[in-house]
Amino acid sequence: MSQRTHRPPIIGRNGAVGANHPLAAQAGLDILRAGGNAVDAAVAISLALGVVEPAMSGLGGDGFYHVLVGGKGEVFNGCGFAPAAATPEAYASGMAVSGPRSVSVPGSLGGIAAMHAAHGTLPWARLFQSAIEHARHGFGATPHYVAFAQDAGPRFDAQAAATFRAPAIASLVRQEALARTLEEIAADGVETFYRGRLARRIAGHGTLITEADLAAYHPEVQAPISITYRGWEIRQTPPNSTGFSTLQMLRILERFDYASLSPADRVHIMVEAKKRAFLDRERYGSDPRFETVPVEQLLSDATTDAHVAAIRMDRAGEWDTRPALVGAGDTTYFAVVDAAGNAVSAIQSLNNAFGAGCIAGDTGILLNNRMAYWHLAAGHPNRLQPHKRVRHTMNAPMILKDGALWGVLGTPGADNQVQVNLQVISALLDDGDNPQAAVERPRWTSSQPGQGANWPHEGDHTLTIEPGFGSAVLDDLERRGHQLKRVGPLEGPCAMQVITVAPNAMRIAGSDPRRDGWAGAY
Repeated sequence: MSQRTHRPPIIGRNGAVGANHPLAAQAGLDILRAGGNAVDAAVAISLALGVVEPAMSGLGGDGFYHVLVGGKGEVFNGCGFAPAAATPEAYASGMAVSGPRSVSVPGSLGGIAAMHAAHGTLPWARLFQSAIEHARHGFGATPHYVAFAQDAGPRFDAQAAATFRAPAIASLVRQEALARTLEEIAADGVETFYRGRLARRIAGHGTLITEADLAAYHPEVQAPISITYRGWEIRQTPPNSTGFSTLQMLRILERFDYASLSPADRVHIMVEAKKRAFLDRERYGSDPRFETVPVEQLLSDATTDAHVAAIRMDRAGEWDTRPALVGAGDTTYFAVVDAAGNAVSAIQSLNNAFGAGCIAGDTGILLNNRMAYWHLAAGHPNRLQPHKRVRHTMNAPMILKDGALWGVLGTPGADNQVQVNLQVISALLDDGDNPQAAVERPRWTSSQPGQGANWPHEGDHTLTIEPGFGSAVLDDLERRGHQLKRVGPLEGPCAMQVITVAPNAMRIAGSDPRRDGWAGAY
């Protein structure tokens, strides 16, 4: 496909960042230029995003932080869990999807603190400077910010409404209470959030979260899971992330001779691979501390062969797993590669835009509505249990070649994340696209009944698709039975960030124009 793009790829020899807001990307670049490593920059980006992109993430949410430092890969799982009082019986009339009862224990801050303790080089407090500045003095609302704030307005409590309402582009958004909280965490460390003075002010406020719940939370350090795909190693975040779904799709796609496929065949096979992988996601996705998630089996030759055999080239498959609207989970992704080749692939979220729509007391912390991801049916692997981590759509891939970093990429987008990651990985590796060309390619996303992440767990058989594939491809897909929902150019979901490392070690970054993301390098 043509390499002409709306934006140029950003190229630098020392380091690169990509984030879903320009001010956050700048915060990361500033840290790299000040001598920090990829982990330091990732902490600064994470904190800045929680201020300048509050609809998507923040101290009251969750995250996965996939790190490559000194050649060693680790995942810092910053996902909180259901409060001790959160039982299926407590939600007998259905899960709360907004407001205080939709809030789970936040884990993101614990994740970035553990990552920094293990691999950071600059002082913890130094990494808060950009976030504190933007919280205290304010930032200008972007068009996407205004749209998200208007949509979420009916769910805001009085504090959130006063803080986040933005009537027009460039409206100044200030968060003075959050600035004070960030200063407290910068000075006192993460312990104040979970087991100190700040924890006492976060607990309660109509949520089920107690001081004991916060004190019981600790992030987990996990090994990434991986496959090989046409000679590259693709690493992913392990369960309770459902990153294994992207790996399953890639394993299925690898069984086909990509170069010989028509453009319509390529889309069809990827869509059918997605459908098969999502059946397994529904059967097995869970918190491995509570349920068995058979990752090796799901990525095995036998399982892959069975899925490939079930794909008909002439007909779209339909699998209906009701009881089941697909959740529009709102998230943010960022990537960093430093001069030494260390990298962070990171994703964090409040779940829906502006999370639960409520702020924890006088802290300025906007809380998540992650409880909306739980299932209540007995026997479901993602059934709600106290202190269990919910099945997450969030995932943060990384690509290696011959044992060395080749690239990092990812996107927000709830159920759409893993399937857009599939398409961009294929564009990079199968077609040789540069990062900016890969993120601007036309894209599709598939929905299946009963498998939406958010409560209620609904969905349909639509294939949302951008027009850039061409009318002949779209018509071919419809003849095969795909139920197309046609949207305009760059109107599909997700907001990719990609950084690759060229053979001469130059860093090449691309950022998705579908939202507010921006890439930088030096």
